[in-house]
Amino acid sequence: MNPFQSVYELIGEEKIRELTHHFYLEVKKNEELRKLYPEEDLAPAEERLFLFLLQVFGGPQTYSEQRGHPRLRMRHLNWKIDGKMRNHWLNAMLPSLDKLNLEPNVKELMMGYFIKVANHLINHE
Repeated sequence: MNPFQSVYELIGEEKIRELTHHFYLEVKKNEELRKLYPEEDLAPAEERLFLFLLQVFGGPQTYSEQRGHPRLRMRHLNWKIDGKMRNHWLNAMLPSLDKLNLEPNVKELMMGYFIKVANHLINHE
């Protein structure tokens, strides 16, 4: 079991949905991130991220049931992700996390996950 899987039990599905919603509000305000989404409606992308985070943090496996294994690096190879893009993403996700008013240990665990994954997805210098 990965250490992140306990998050679902600690914060519940609604907080994960709230996090995802706040993140996409930030995406709408960030011109560089917004360019990654050609479609006008961000709701489908928001739902995919919600299902992914739900699974990562120990909730239902709906993401894998609908879309297969996450394969994050492979799914993100179509986009140039460098240090600047990683920072844009983290600058949208971390303030979204702040809005949840979580217990510090849970917030730190989630932050650690997001930083680790953001660094892992860099595919361009």
